[in-house]
Amino acid sequence: MSDTVLIDEPMPGVARLTLNRPDKLNALTYEMVEALHDALDRVDADHECRAVILTGAGKGFCAGLDLNGFGVVPGTEDLGRVQQGMATQQIIAEVVHHMRDVRQPIISAINGAAAGGGFAFACASDIRYCGESAKFGTAFVRLGLSGCDIGVSWMLPRLIGASRAWELLLTGRVFDSAEADRLGLVSRVVPDDTLEDTVLAVAAEIAANSPFGVWMTKEAMWSNLEISSLRAGIDLENRNQIMASQTADARLGMSGLPGQSREWTNS
Repeated sequence: MSDTVLIDEPMPGVARLTLNRPDKLNALTYEMVEALHDALDRVDADHECRAVILTGAGKGFCAGLDLNGFGVVPGTEDLGRVQQGMATQQIIAEVVHHMRDVRQPIISAINGAAAGGGFAFACASDIRYCGESAKFGTAFVRLGLSGCDIGVSWMLPRLIGASRAWELLLTGRVFDSAEADRLGLVSRVVPDDTLEDTVLAVAAEIAANSPFGVWMTKEAMWSNLEISSLRAGIDLENRNQIMASQTADARLGMSGLPGQSREWTNS
């Protein structure tokens, strides 16, 4: 696996993915995006993993696309500029789908700049915490492009409301951690030197719960952002609850006995 994305286990049951181009504020290249896809596959397949932390090495979370050279998607070398650009667009945007499909909750620990694609990855996370030095920006419209990119125009209005999202997408302005907190984009702002401990504590709380119950919660929450009616949303919840109630974790949890089996699948 490329060293542009590092995987470690800071505590049992918790995987940490670190974007690792600190000298470039973790700007995205083809190699890094492919490494991130690979890392997401690996944690999703790890049945000992209960929660995932996404962060950046050095002083930035992710500054977005490396404008000095993203690289060429293999197989597109002989295609035109538009076709190559579309291939690049798709492979980056697919990270958002991939993050949503991973069974474990993904917690972004946002240190420093989260711009462009980095901002999109933060929005695609299930939970977001940031340090006081964090800065955010959609940026795209200031580069002569549409402000709608990598799923942000779908995710951001659902996180902070349509009116606020429109203002940010149309201006492309940079905003700080305090405003991110006021907007409800992040769960909490903490001093930079406590960000890691804060996120690990939240990951530990999640890891202590039934993995199947957590998986079904993540799945239902994302699905209900797309479902068009209360009835359909409740129908999905009902089915998930009945499935989860048949697991050993649920029987143990409702018995009042301490501890859980902590298994992804059990009878």
